[in-house]
Amino acid sequence: MDPKQVGDTIFRSKLPDIYIPNHLPLHSYCFQNISEFSYRPCLINGSNDQIYTYADVELTSRKVAAGLNKLKIQQKDTIMILLPNSPEFVFSFLGASYVGAISTMANPMFTQAEVVKQAKASKAKLIITQECNLDKVKDYAFENDVKVICIDESSGDLPEGCLHFSNLILNSVFASEHDPPEVEIQPDDVVALPYSSGTTGLPKGVMLTHKGLVTSVAQQVDGENPTLYLHSEDVILCISPLFHIYSLVSILLCGLRVGAAILIMQKFDIVSFFELVEKYKVTIGPFVPPIVLAISKSPVVDNYDLSSVRRVMCGAAPLGKGLEDAVRTKFPHAKFGQGGKDVRSLEMEYVIPLYKNKGDIQSCNNYRGIKLLSHTIKVWKKGGRVEAEEDRDYFRELI
Repeated sequence: MDPKQVGDTIFRSKLPDIYIPNHLPLHSYCFQNISEFSYRPCLINGSNDQIYTYADVELTSRKVAAGLNKLKIQQKDTIMILLPNSPEFVFSFLGASYVGAISTMANPMFTQAEVVKQAKASKAKLIITQECNLDKVKDYAFENDVKVICIDESSGDLPEGCLHFSNLILNSVFASEHDPPEVEIQPDDVVALPYSSGTTGLPKGVMLTHKGLVTSVAQQVDGENPTLYLHSEDVILCISPLFHIYSLVSILLCGLRVGAAILIMQKFDIVSFFELVEKYKVTIGPFVPPIVLAISKSPVVDNYDLSSVRRVMCGAAPLGKGLEDAVRTKFPHAKFGQGGKDVRSLEMEYVIPLYKNKGDIQSCNNYRGIKLLSHTIKVWKKGGRVEAEEDRDYFRELI
C-alpha cells in the first residue's frame, strides 16, 4: 500500500471513508435492509436442503430471543453456543443479540475440560449444544444451575434440566409477534465473546461489542465500492466453522448484511462440497488453505461444474503462490482475494481486495494488501520495536 501519511506516525487508508451506522445493535444493522430481500433465501442447510428465507431467520431469531428471556436470560448474561455450523447456531447468536445477551462460541470438538473451562470463565448461564456433547456439559450444568438446550430432533428422553431447541421457540409466545421484551442496547455493549487460540499464551475471552462488529462488517461490504463485493444474488458457502471469527464475521454477518444466501456445511467432505457447489450454484467461496489444498488435489474435481464461483477468498492464513496457481484452474471464472483477521481486534491483518469495480490481482502473493475503508493506524517505536495502535477501541480482553 502507498498510504497517505498524516504527520509523522498516523497513516490513513487511501480508500474514501464510508458511513458506518455503528450506533445500531448488531441484529438491527444486519437486518436493516431486510425489506428488500425478506423472501429471498437466507440460510440453506446443506445437510437436508432446508431453506430459510430472511423473513424466517429474522422471525425465528426473535422467537429464540423471547424464549431465552422466558428462561431468565437477561441483558449482559452469557450463553455458550457449543455447535457445529447449523441454522440453530445462527438463530442462537442473533437471538442472544436481540435480548442484549452475550454469545461465547466454543469448538464442539473440545474436551470436557476445555468446554467447562470456557463455560466457567465466561460465566455462561445457558449452553446450546447437541446430544453427542451432553456428557461434556451435564455434570457442570447440574452443579452450577446452568440450563442446557439440545438442538437434535430426538424422540429419546433428555437428561433432567435439558430442553429441546424446538421448545425454546414454541414456548416463546410474547404477544402475537413473538417479540422479546425491549432492551436498550448501547454501542459499547458486548455481543460476542470468542476465545483466542492461545498462540501467545493461554486462550483469552475477547469482548467484541455491537459497535465493533458493525464497524468490521461495514468496512468489508458497505459503500459504493466495498472491499468484499457481495450482493443479494450471491450464494456464499459457509464451510469454515462459525465459532471462528473469520467465518462469523466475513461469511455470516457480511452475508446477512448484503442479503446473500448462506449455504451451511456442517463438516467438510470433498464430494459433498463439490455436489453442493454445483447444485446451488455457489458464487462466493470463502476457504482456508487446507480446503484449497484438498480441492487442488482431488481426483474427482473435474467431474463437477464449478463455473458458478465468481470470487474465491482465502482467510485465516496466507495462501502460498504454488497452491494459489494450482487451484485457479479449478475455478475458471473466479477472481481471487486473501485476508487475515485477528480475533483480538477484528483487525484485517492483510487484505487482498475483491472490489466491485476492479479486476483480479494476478497473484495474491505479489500484492501487499490494503488498509480497510475508514481505517487509521498509528505507528510508534517502543523499546526498539515498531508497534501499531488501531484507531478502533472496540475490543477488550477478558483476562
